[in-house]
Amino acid sequence: MIIDCHNHPDWYGYNVTRYLDNMKQYNIDKTWLLSWECPDDEYNPAYKKSIPDAGLPDGPISFRRCVSYAEQYPDKFILGYAPDPRRPDAIDKLDHAIKLYGVRVYGEIKLRMMYDNPDAIRLFRFCGEKGLPVTVHIDYEFATGSKYPRPNWWYGGGIESFERAVEACPETIFLGHAPGFWAHISGDDQYDKASYPTGKVVPGGKVAEMLNRYPNLYCDISAGSGANAFKRDPEYAKSFLLEFQDRILYGRDYFDNVHQEVLNSLDLPEDVLAKIYSGNALKLVPLS
Repeated sequence: MIIDCHNHPDWYGYNVTRYLDNMKQYNIDKTWLLSWECPDDEYNPAYKKSIPDAGLPDGPISFRRCVSYAEQYPDKFILGYAPDPRRPDAIDKLDHAIKLYGVRVYGEIKLRMMYDNPDAIRLFRFCGEKGLPVTVHIDYEFATGSKYPRPNWWYGGGIESFERAVEACPETIFLGHAPGFWAHISGDDQYDKASYPTGKVVPGGKVAEMLNRYPNLYCDISAGSGANAFKRDPEYAKSFLLEFQDRILYGRDYFDNVHQEVLNSLDLPEDVLAKIYSGNALKLVPLS
């Protein structure tokens, strides 16, 4: 079985028909279908050619689209939803979505806020009470060369803010994701200078350190950032995946097959691949 732990409805022009065909093409049995609720002025306008709900209050990727997919194909999609923790009704909205629609994941949170914000901590703890893993997107502020409308598009406040949230919510499972997380597979200083760092992994990376320290931290390998973290140093990637095989989840955040190609190139034992492809996801979100 293969479970994609990170994707979105009507993303990059993939309606439900194209979506299902794509899953079949790459032997994906189920997908965690995540919303992205974010104020319009907090994301790059370049996304507007790829997102379905640009400019709408529940956009850029609304939960209602996730519900539509899941109601049509309940055997294929597992519902995720991440209302903005800064909204006073966030916990109520999530609670209702759990009761009414069977939401199983809080994700994706991708906001210009510190993830140890007290409102976020309260919501993360609620997720822990309800058994929902939390998928977070982290990006650093650094010089992009852009001037307008913002010089950069940071999310989450960096690895330190995320670590404080993980530590403050020991009963909540977190999945680290995106450039600002995966850059820390290495102990070098590229994390706040490039979205996709290059070169051999330097010992002392924060990701491994946090995995050793916090049993409630897991890794979502989706998007270019996850693939890049492994492709930049395949030898280290194999040792990392072997060491943390019980806390790595396969995901895509797109519709290509690069992550399967990378994983299958590393000569990992079949039992390890089985955990990454579905076993760990099923541990966090069992099939009901």
